[in-house]
Amino acid sequence: MTSTDVKPEHDPARSKGRVPRVSRAPWWVKLPVGLVVLVVLLGLGSRLDLVPGFDDVFGEKTQDRTGPTLLKSIQDLSRYQAASGNFQVVVDLEKDAKYLPDTIKGSRTLYVGAGSVGSYVDLGGISDENVQVNKERTTATLRLPHAQLGKATLDPDRSYAVSKQRGLLDRLGDFFSDNPADERAVNKLAARHIQTAAKDSELTERAEKNTTSMLQGLLTSLGFKEVTVVYGTG
Repeated sequence: MTSTDVKPEHDPARSKGRVPRVSRAPWWVKLPVGLVVLVVLLGLGSRLDLVPGFDDVFGEKTQDRTGPTLLKSIQDLSRYQAASGNFQVVVDLEKDAKYLPDTIKGSRTLYVGAGSVGSYVDLGGISDENVQVNKERTTATLRLPHAQLGKATLDPDRSYAVSKQRGLLDRLGDFFSDNPADERAVNKLAARHIQTAAKDSELTERAEKNTTSMLQGLLTSLGFKEVTVVYGTG
């Protein structure tokens, strides 16, 4: 053997026919990396519409396969809808976890709720005792119940979410849910605030005033000279 020859080093693993074992990262290193990759994929999935050309590739076609609408019942109404108020409220709904930061578990939604509340006078319970007419049929006095408020109704065309902030676990829950980003909670809260605002308004007073004007105009056209409407059956 010459001096230029190189003698290979002795490898016990190779001599026994075994392949050297490659070291792998432990699970506590892989878990954060997997979470980061998942968050990135979720972010990219929500922004594909910003990339030119992706709208055509992932375009959606909407088909309405709704069946026929069935009439369940009919109710005769004896209410005079005398006034209606339009309201708008900005709902700020925040949900926090007790021992987790907001970036992991928690949500905050800013929602603009627009809706209306009607006020009516129930004329169905009026009897002969509530109507007094003189012999000449020139004056009449009507005693009616006070006006009431209907339930608040949200307008979906004027209600919308301004912003939504959700933690990682909430985003994952929306991803695997059949109804992601459910807005029922903010809808109910908006309707509740609108109902409260209607109670604090002068909507019922306006309804009674409009009902009085309607009845006075109706009875005057029938020949009565003086028509008085009193509210409160007690």
